Amino acid sequence: MGASRVIKRPGAFLFGTLKAFKANQGLLLAGAVAYNAMLSLVPMLILFVIVLSHFIDQEELLGTLGRYLEWILPGQSGAIVGELGNFLVHREVAGWVLLVVMLFFSSLAFTMLENAMSVIFHHRVVDIRRRYFVSALLPYCFILLIGVGFMIVTLVAGSLQALGERSIRFLGAEWSLDPFSVALLYLIGLGGEILLLTALYLVMPVGRLSFRHALIGGVTATILWEATRHVLFWYFTTVSKVNVVYGSLTTAVVVLLSLEIAATLVLFGAQVIAEYERLESGRDKGKPKPMTTG
Repeated sequence: MGASRVIKRPGAFLFGTLKAFKANQGLLLAGAVAYNAMLSLVPMLILFVIVLSHFIDQEELLGTLGRYLEWILPGQSGAIVGELGNFLVHREVAGWVLLVVMLFFSSLAFTMLENAMSVIFHHRVVDIRRRYFVSALLPYCFILLIGVGFMIVTLVAGSLQALGERSIRFLGAEWSLDPFSVALLYLIGLGGEILLLTALYLVMPVGRLSFRHALIGGVTATILWEATRHVLFWYFTTVSKVNVVYGSLTTAVVVLLSLEIAATLVLFGAQVIAEYERLESGRDKGKPKPMTTG
């Protein structure tokens, strides 16, 4: 029933979703998530490369990481990968205290994202509350899941890059497999992005969310981000003069802006799921009301 109503009146559904997103202060929540994500990004990546460098060649690891960081931080992955490479050279300075601190900061973004999701899915929080220890362990479980997924993607990407260096002969002509491997790498990244966001929507909201609803949000957020990141990459590489304005702060400013836009789209995908749930249930109970003062 919900799908047929959306197909018949897509404009009304989009307007209702945008209105609910505004009522939930979506942009304000996205700013908080982006700030904590910026604090979490480097410590989480450092933990990744420290652990994964024991199983994967360092150069291949950083190359793959830089390639997929472009999906999140268009035009700025080189600077971050360079810093990660410097840290690996001096990894002996990372004592247990520093590792514990990094582990704490790497979970901040997930904690804030869970709180933001509770605002968007407030109709669930009213009836169901998550136990404290589950909320405390959830970020670390998700970080572990991302680490395992990234290791698999790195191994697959290495195999595809090796495939791209080969060629086949057909009807007297030689055809390189490089375009094929590039297309597969892009599709793997796109599929991984959809699966990651779908898993995020399955885990972060309180209560059990159907895979179909989570997939709707994951596909929505992925499509919006794919269009947005290409525009951001074009803007930062051809039009923007942000390096002239902010100087040495350019990387931090661009990273924060990219993360805020990404967080906005992730939360908007969650809002799509929440509105679809209400529409499919046939009731308007728990519809968000604008936050007011006084």
